[in-house]
Amino acid sequence: MPSDTVDHALLRHHGDVDARPGMLDFAVNVQGSAPPPWLRERLAARLADLGRYPSAAEDLAARIAVTARHGRRPDEVLLLAGAAEGFALLPKLAPRLAAVVHPSFTEPELALRQADVPVVRVLLEPPYILDPSAVPDAADLVVLGNPTNPTSVLHSADTVRALRRPGRVIVVDEAFADAVPGEPESLAALATPDVLVLRSLTKTWALAGLRCGYALGAPDLLARLDHGRAHWPLGALQLEAIAATAEPAAVAESQRHATALAAARAAMIERLTDLGLHVHTPARGPFLLLHVPGGEVLRKHLAEQGIAVRRADTFPGLGPDHLRVAVRDEAAVDRLCAAIRTAPGFP
Repeated sequence: MPSDTVDHALLRHHGDVDARPGMLDFAVNVQGSAPPPWLRERLAARLADLGRYPSAAEDLAARIAVTARHGRRPDEVLLLAGAAEGFALLPKLAPRLAAVVHPSFTEPELALRQADVPVVRVLLEPPYILDPSAVPDAADLVVLGNPTNPTSVLHSADTVRALRRPGRVIVVDEAFADAVPGEPESLAALATPDVLVLRSLTKTWALAGLRCGYALGAPDLLARLDHGRAHWPLGALQLEAIAATAEPAAVAESQRHATALAAARAAMIERLTDLGLHVHTPARGPFLLLHVPGGEVLRKHLAEQGIAVRRADTFPGLGPDHLRVAVRDEAAVDRLCAAIRTAPGFP
């Protein structure tokens, strides 16, 4: 039984629960329904290798690809079965007090609480800009997202660096960093002993079903996370996906996608605002946070129309009038806007 009074079920809630099969999905932030054809071909070419265990050489090759992408060394990369595995490993750092900046992705807090790590929430008010002085000095582990899910706020790299203190580890969830053109505030290339960056392949490359990610940090910090993991924590297809998406051509493709996504986001903000919805801006992620009176009623109405949006009251600091919507193409936004206009009580 959990030793705290926080509702762990709310922390475990994710957008996939809101999106039933066949619905138009604004609830999940994965871009696209499947990986691009070239990546599928790379993965399919490895199917014949599934009869053998992944080798240390394959693990090293994937780490070398990641180091070339971020300017790190191979011993500064830990390959993960999705960034979520990185959150699950955080209790191994044995913090005395963990501070989690909210509203943000809830999986890190859940992992820490389930391991009986004391957690303090740093709740940001609109416009959800981080003040480093709001984090208790006693916190020796600080977790935040950048850009932040669900607010779509991008904190400056200087602000994140200002969280550093002797004896403190900063964990930056950069699951959506590659959705920002140029990745201007990323700390992925920062080689310091106290900053741990987690990256995910899930969103940009539509690989939610494969579970791929990695951590970037000091070798001793990564060794503490890696200690006690099972042999072969990643399979051959995961290693191939990590190596493939770190190559220069793939990085260039992801940046083109980020630029197109920024344009789609701007258009979507304008259309939702014209409908009278409050959209939190500036927004830099592949999703938008809405504040709508009667948000729960609207969410249920949209579900009846076959459209899934993410309830946001499961994020600490937000309530039932908050909804999160993924950035989608014009045709999908047409359907969303048409359905919103028919909602009960909508002007």
